[in-house]
Amino acid sequence: MPNIATFLKAEIARVARKEVRAEVEALRKSSVVQRSAIAELRRQVSALEKELRRLSKGVGRVESAEPQESAAGTKRRFSAGRLSAHREKLGISAASYGKLVGVSGQTIYHWEQGKARPRAAQLEQLAAVRGLGIREVEKQLGA
Repeated sequence: MPNIATFLKAEIARVARKEVRAEVEALRKSSVVQRSAIAELRRQVSALEKELRRLSKGVGRVESAEPQESAAGTKRRFSAGRLSAHREKLGISAASYGKLVGVSGQTIYHWEQGKARPRAAQLEQLAAVRGLGIREVEKQLGA
């Protein structure tokens, strides 16, 4: 017959392990919930930082989006959509349109997409090109 002290010691150890296991499982579940919450917060912070960078870049564009005053004293405005529409109306490539204005075709694409804005001198050149008809454009490009 086993000693009562040994049996009692084994039973106490078994119950203690059971209690500890239950407590550890609760802590483990809590830890998983906390980690997922932390991961979600990190994703939100990352998205907000990206949005802040995008908006801070946009602030620079907004400041330069104001009408620019030319040397003649008139204010010139720029519209990317109108530039694109005028180029399509003339039926010429961006590179050809760039030759008329005095810039590269890539610059024309950037202006049309709103990634960049023309300077005051370039606005004057754009205004001059806007005044040209299809025949005049063909003459300038053919010459």
